[in-house]
Amino acid sequence: MSTPNPIAAFDIGTDGTTHAIDLAENAPTRGWSWAHFDLADPNLADWLATQVDPLVAKALLAAETRPRVDAFEGGLIVTLRGVNLNPDANPENMVSLRLWVTSTRIISVRKRRLMALDALRVDAEKGTAPATPAAFLTALVDGLCHRIETVSLEFEEHVDALEESSLNADQSTSKECLALRQSIIKLSRFVGPQREAVERLATDVTGTLQATHSNHLREAANRTARTVEALDASRDRLMAIQEHVDAHGAMTLGRNSYVLSVMAAIFLPLGFLTGLFGVNVAGMPGTEWIWAFAALTALSTAIGIALYAVFRWRGWL
Repeated sequence: MSTPNPIAAFDIGTDGTTHAIDLAENAPTRGWSWAHFDLADPNLADWLATQVDPLVAKALLAAETRPRVDAFEGGLIVTLRGVNLNPDANPENMVSLRLWVTSTRIISVRKRRLMALDALRVDAEKGTAPATPAAFLTALVDGLCHRIETVSLEFEEHVDALEESSLNADQSTSKECLALRQSIIKLSRFVGPQREAVERLATDVTGTLQATHSNHLREAANRTARTVEALDASRDRLMAIQEHVDAHGAMTLGRNSYVLSVMAAIFLPLGFLTGLFGVNVAGMPGTEWIWAFAALTALSTAIGIALYAVFRWRGWL
């Protein structure tokens, strides 16, 4: 059986010091071990089959996931999501992370680079890491929560800017509003379930997490709940902005239609008059009079002015 090529593999001591390990050697751990893999590794499935229960392996290899925490035979199956901060990526296209957590081991699998986990990997390469799996999981959740909060605040600032510009609502404002609503909806889709997952972590019944870390996770769950509320508020504000833009557009269209209707009403009798005098039949008055055209023009102008005056007097203009 071929051994997968891990993104990171460390033996971590009780004091947080790290030592890179070769998975093929099965070296004894000084405290606990962390192995991090890319889901696309072709040898990962076979290796997991020899390391964990088939149900755990299936959860780690799942193509589609949602945030969850499930206890299973002395460990935790954890699936979390983080905002996508990779270059040229949209933050709302969240990156999934699958973990198997026990008191002596963590196996993590991802599809795309996740900055919160990458920061822990960099620290481990420098020789320091959380001293226990519980501390590692707490630091990971805190990093994910912090980055989600940052993106949520950026969305709120964008909503504030749209509210200020909505007084001069135009088509571009409507497009920006729609695009931002779609981004918030995508982000909310996973942040809500993630709050529930973190709350379950905070009330872990397997003993994997100590009370101290549970308190930190409860605080992270509270922060995630606030983020969910902020996203919901931003989405509601965007709906109000969109309604304002739509109402402004409808009012402008109605005003323009009204003006066109008034203009049509003014020119209707003039059109009738010019049409009547445009027929080529015998007996038309003025055909031999040199001032007939001037008289007809003056009459039409007088009718138009009179109709305009009547509309102003009736308050229709």
